[in-house]
Amino acid sequence: MRLPGLVVALVLSLAGAAQAAPVLMISIDGLRPADILDAQARGVRAPFLEATAQHGLYATGVRNALPTVTYPNHTTLVTGVWPAKHGIGSNVAFDPLRQGYEGWNWYAPDIRVQTLWDAVHARREITASLGWPVTVDNPSIDENLPEYWRARTPEDAKLLHALSTPGLPEIAAAANFSLMDIVFTEPADDEAKARAVAAIYAAKRPYFFTLHLSSLDHIEHGYGPGSPEARDALRRIDAAVATMVAAARKIEPDLVVMIVSDHGFAPVSRAINLDAAFVDAGLITLDDHQHVKSWQAASWLSGGSAAVVLAHPEDQALRAKVANLLRRLAAEPNSGIGRVLDKGQAAAMGGMGQADFFVDAKIGYEFGAKLTGPLVGDTSDRGTHGYFPDHPEMRASLFIDGVPAKGSLGEVDMRDIAPTAARILGVSLPGADGRSLLAAAP
Repeated sequence: MRLPGLVVALVLSLAGAAQAAPVLMISIDGLRPADILDAQARGVRAPFLEATAQHGLYATGVRNALPTVTYPNHTTLVTGVWPAKHGIGSNVAFDPLRQGYEGWNWYAPDIRVQTLWDAVHARREITASLGWPVTVDNPSIDENLPEYWRARTPEDAKLLHALSTPGLPEIAAAANFSLMDIVFTEPADDEAKARAVAAIYAAKRPYFFTLHLSSLDHIEHGYGPGSPEARDALRRIDAAVATMVAAARKIEPDLVVMIVSDHGFAPVSRAINLDAAFVDAGLITLDDHQHVKSWQAASWLSGGSAAVVLAHPEDQALRAKVANLLRRLAAEPNSGIGRVLDKGQAAAMGGMGQADFFVDAKIGYEFGAKLTGPLVGDTSDRGTHGYFPDHPEMRASLFIDGVPAKGSLGEVDMRDIAPTAARILGVSLPGADGRSLLAAAP
């Protein structure tokens, strides 16, 4: 519903915005800013995104969260705080005994702070989301098709149907969208998501819509950033987004489109199996089937970085043993380990509070999950992310179309994106640590 004009004016005055407008926030997972800003030099064909940068606001880079992976950063995008505050510290749940069948942090009640959906829903405007991370069981999303999977078989569609807003899968299905398009991550799945968004706008007219497109990330992992396959995926995403935005603006002519990403990408060819070193050091014990039987220290993997968690963090002897091991491994020139942070240093960067140490890989390496064998081995991946956020390769993207301001914002802090969206929407997000970028826009 739309609020009466006097109420809207009061909300806008409190939020510092000149005029409220609906927002469509589109996340293109793994989109590197230079792939759009230097599209011709890189051989990228993305005319809609290029035009958005040329005629709207854009950042030359977005400094993102520790670690630079999907779920923590998507949560920062809608809260304006780092993982240490919002509570989503990694893609996956910490599982040192490896009994959770690779469960991810899907559940919205795990977010500890106010989100943009909360703020808009409280103003009694319609919120919607398709495939956005950490949105299962979110009562502030009125029209919700959350990101979730378990077996990656057609049975997952039944589960997703149960988790979605009643009636919404049927509206999306009329646009040739299947709930399996959330489970799978090929360009065709993102094209189907874009069709579904257009159908949802026509049926529900949401005021704030979040959309997660995941195929570029998937292709960059498999073929490498900047590969012909990645360029082709981006071309298809660009075309789908252009058609979707045009359809949405027929419903909401004043729609502001915020195109964001969660992280950049770097090429990779080697894997660091940190838990194998913990097994060798007696910090992890395996049973006769080579499964984890007990642990004193275990890694929590995020691609190019890994948190290390102690089973007994109060044990100073254990802490010293693990610290010495990590320092020794980092000192080995061929270990692939770049830096080691202690708990306080990781907390200062906004990383997850559960981490007792945080380990950064050198570019070209990622962390693997093998429990036995050499520390460093091969990986099938050709690209990854997750490194510490001060690596320039990890910079994320921001493009805004539909606001009066134009031009470059320079490099920005990801925590500024949610307050910027809040100002456009005409709502308040007082818990955010960032600031609206519109105040300093050219």
